[in-house]
Amino acid sequence: MRGSAVVVGAGIAGLAAARGLLGAGWEVHVLERSQGLPGTGTALGMWPEAMRALDRLGAGERVRAASVEQRGARLLRPDGTEIAHVDLDRAARLVPRPALLAALAEGLPPGLVVWNAPVADHRALPAADLVVAADGVHSPVRAALFGVAPRPLGTVALRGTVPGPAGGTTETWGPARLFGITPHDDEHTNWFASVRADVLASAGRGRTDPQILRHLYGDWHPAVRRVLDALGDSPIDRRTLLDVPPLPSWVSGRTALLGDAAHGMAPNLGRGACEALLDATALVDALAAAPDVPGALRRYDAARRRRVTRTVRVARLANGVSTARHLLPVRNAVVAAAARLV
Repeated sequence: MRGSAVVVGAGIAGLAAARGLLGAGWEVHVLERSQGLPGTGTALGMWPEAMRALDRLGAGERVRAASVEQRGARLLRPDGTEIAHVDLDRAARLVPRPALLAALAEGLPPGLVVWNAPVADHRALPAADLVVAADGVHSPVRAALFGVAPRPLGTVALRGTVPGPAGGTTETWGPARLFGITPHDDEHTNWFASVRADVLASAGRGRTDPQILRHLYGDWHPAVRRVLDALGDSPIDRRTLLDVPPLPSWVSGRTALLGDAAHGMAPNLGRGACEALLDATALVDALAAAPDVPGALRRYDAARRRRVTRTVRVARLANGVSTARHLLPVRNAVVAAAARLV
């Protein structure tokens, strides 16, 4: 089956869907509200299944060249002592978001992505056989079709990169907050902090973001302090963390939700970008296997929605556990026991 498709959003899900549909012979147009691809962004984890999806889309080799391999991680207390060590039997790759988006955009026909083209009303979209709503966690298309808004997780994330190698992957859990360190590339460190919203509000009175970070994490172990000392004028991304409640369907008529529009989730499992790529390849597979668009979208929904909804729930739980306020020794003991079973 071939036809015409309008993709709303040129993020990971939207660009992946556009590449997949083009490869399957579809006529594709992408509408994106921003003015172009981002030049900055932190690292994203690509698990093996996501790398296979990228290979299918013809972007795998470029992503490999721009990424670093990760095997295992250490979970620490604020003083640097270890809660648990997780050894993974499969490697993930950490790729900067701009590099991933550039790999997905590479080779797309000129003019296929229309930048600075926000979609406020999905009813005004150009006529097409298929609409792919990949317009993010605040998706206007999802809101119009299902009346569902994202829900706050009660935490706020601050993220960025600093010069210098990371020296490994760690996540440090303290009361009501955590601090993560991963490689960004061979010469830079990716860092992220997650803080309960009320704690951040209290710490933020009269302080800049770097000052807030030093106030909250300045007495933590040396690896965290090294990142704080290297902040300088590097940009800090701050955002309230949200997820999308379970939906009764990811499809409506000729429209399919993909990526964060369908399943925005807490970042704690490192699965958001992976699931967006898997959405795109599943949609292309469904369109190839069904005789018409409605049948294909039902197939796509059946293949993806229930499975990813479980991941959203687990990610929400992980977000709450990792930023717990009370019973921290009990939490740490349970997590350490669970890690030994991995």
